[in-house]
Amino acid sequence: MITKNCVLTNQEIEDLLVKNGVPATLQRIAICKYVVCEANHPTAEQVFDWAKNNLQKISQATVYNTLGTLTEVGLIRAFRFPHSDKVVYDCNTQDHFHFFDEKTGQLVDVDSSSVKLNIDLPQNYKVHGFDLVFKGEIKN
Repeated sequence: MITKNCVLTNQEIEDLLVKNGVPATLQRIAICKYVVCEANHPTAEQVFDWAKNNLQKISQATVYNTLGTLTEVGLIRAFRFPHSDKVVYDCNTQDHFHFFDEKTGQLVDVDSSSVKLNIDLPQNYKVHGFDLVFKGEIKN
């Protein structure tokens, strides 16, 4: 698992990509480092905006394809919400909780100690993971 605000060198990012079967191009290394170490639940559009400002000559397709690849190999997770066509990416691939601000589109991690769940599923249900997103509005 990669933790938020991680401090990974470009070499460590390259090694992580290669370990996961992803050819480590300069653009992939930069995008991966941004998403897993610097950004906070970015959308693909936000990653592309960052890439345009920080990398030379990068296409939208390269950014989207890289995000897709990182998701496929499990380095990041992609969240889709029914009210929007935007995808939000998370570097924390462990099961955890989120709060989605419907007004701003912001996705925020929720401390698991603040959530109490009591689930009584039938014995023949085998849970492999979960996605729990609280929706509402963050009041300022």
